[in-house]
Order: sequence, then C-alpha cells, then structure tokens
Amino acid sequence: MSGKCVCIAINAYTDVTETTVLILASITIRKLNDDVKARLRVRAALNNRSMEEEARLILRDAVGSNDSSQNLAEIFRSYFGPENGIDLELPPREPSRDPPIID
Repeated sequence: MSGKCVCIAINAYTDVTETTVLILASITIRKLNDDVKARLRVRAALNNRSMEEEARLILRDAVGSNDSSQNLAEIFRSYFGPENGIDLELPPREPSRDPPIID
C-alpha cells in the first residue's frame, strides 16, 4: 500500500417529508487497501452504480435485513440457550441496599 491515506467517505443527509423523517448515517473507511478500492470501483462500474451506492449495497447485504421479529434477548437465547447446551443458573436475588444518607 502506498504512503497516502486511502479512504472512502459516505456522507449523510436528512430527508423530511410530511409523514416521516429519514436520517441516514455516514461512515468513513480509512486505511482501505488500494486494491480493494480499485476492485470496488470496477464492481460499481460493471453494475452501473457509483462507488458509494455499491458500498451501501455490499454493507446492506453483509449485515442483513432489519426486519427481524426477534429482540436481542431472543437472539442471544438462540445461540446460548439451554437447547444449545448452555444452561446457566441465575444467582438468587438479594434485597437492595438502603440508599446512603446525605446530610
């Protein structure tokens, strides 16, 4: 990799309509290998997209859909629950301590 800093910056904007407010996040990827950037540029060109749009689609596909009906606890249980051989005993609850007295 050359001595220069290679990065991709994806900017954000806010789109406000009568019924919704859409806030899109931004990301900057630093220390990106020149070869990776070149392959992203070629891939984007082959798909008739900008590098920014190509990167968005790659990231969206990599992290999956946001339409999951499971919450975080259910996801953890699916990996670490009793049906997967992990059954942890919860310690008994103790009464809470009295709050400190401040004079």
